[in-house]
Amino acid sequence: MKYAVYTLGCKVNQYETQALETMLHDRGFTRAERDADVVIVNTCAVTAESGRKSRQAIRRLQGQNPGALTVVCGCFSQLEPEEVSGLGADILFGSGDKHALADAIAKAVPAQSVDDPFRRRAFEPLPAGAVDGRTRAMLKIQDGCDNFCTYCVIPYTRGRVRSLPLEDCAAQAGALAAEGFGEIVLTGIEIASYGKDLPGKPGLADCVQAVAQAAPGARIRLGSLEPTVVTEDFCQRLAALGNVCPHFHLSLQSGCDDTLARMNRKYDTAAFLQVCTRLRRAFPGCALTADLICGFPGESEEDFARTLAFLEQCGFYNVHAFPYSVRPGTKAAQMPAQLDRAEKERRVRRAGEVIARLRGAYLAGRVGQVEQVLFENAHSGHSGTYCPVRIGRTAERGSVKNVRITAVSGDILLGELTDFSD
Repeated sequence: MKYAVYTLGCKVNQYETQALETMLHDRGFTRAERDADVVIVNTCAVTAESGRKSRQAIRRLQGQNPGALTVVCGCFSQLEPEEVSGLGADILFGSGDKHALADAIAKAVPAQSVDDPFRRRAFEPLPAGAVDGRTRAMLKIQDGCDNFCTYCVIPYTRGRVRSLPLEDCAAQAGALAAEGFGEIVLTGIEIASYGKDLPGKPGLADCVQAVAQAAPGARIRLGSLEPTVVTEDFCQRLAALGNVCPHFHLSLQSGCDDTLARMNRKYDTAAFLQVCTRLRRAFPGCALTADLICGFPGESEEDFARTLAFLEQCGFYNVHAFPYSVRPGTKAAQMPAQLDRAEKERRVRRAGEVIARLRGAYLAGRVGQVEQVLFENAHSGHSGTYCPVRIGRTAERGSVKNVRITAVSGDILLGELTDFSD
């Protein structure tokens, strides 16, 4: 049978989709762009806009593949199963139990399974890797979140923190390296909380160390980090490993202490700035990226100005800025002083101007440096700092090569190989 699939949302969703595809391939399914027997939409619910896009994707794939079995899973179907059922889902699962979902798809009969995520106690192991020939593989090490930020519904769709045991993390990483992946991306809903549910309570640094040592030939990249995990010990241990990518994506959300408090974040700007200093001391020249919510309820013009100044102070390589989206069921949705859409979008544009300037400055600072580049095709790839790099010569796809950066073209670094073994 042929299937078509569409994934919305975070890297965890991307990971779970590729794992589902792997299980379907094992059952004889093949992927197709059209005339599919089954259409699968892995949904997102992190914002109201994500829900809208999930509905849109379901309708689009149904229209492109009339008569196909409709399968919907993920956070939006976990949160709004009745609405998703009304969209014509034949097989409806929530955010868990992907093995049972693969079985249900193989049987091709209507089914529904949406559990209470807070009753989940064990991490669900899924096949790691990639099904489409990619050069980097994702390894999911953690699920769930205990933070309960006031704007976020994810704890209600994913449940509490659950972690993949250390020995399993290492075993999967070793297998991925043996398959030839040049980079392994550690991902999860909130990887900073890794291990708090495991015996002995190993931390994220323990996990990274186990993975890096099991896959010494691959470079290790971390997914989004809560700043609270980035201690001096964390930085020193990771730097000593030698194969951890010098790129760290930090969950900032705001550069104003009053706004951070209303968000129920667990740090202030002073603590966040210390995190940036620690990382740069342990990984000189590292790239720091972040997420930013613009127009959170009660955010004044002065608050936003503080945030823009803080972006400059941190000196990020890049920031993903997006407008606050009201998510029904969260505390923030009930807060006073909600900003209108036009104002939120105006602030995103203003933040974008600052971010573009910071990105240009960081890229310009890489000229003359030697970057380790994982080549996704013969002429281009990404550095350890996750900057896109292009060369004039050719390199073997999947190889990691040293490239001396000679110039910047837009948002791309240009360079030349420092060795010509290929």
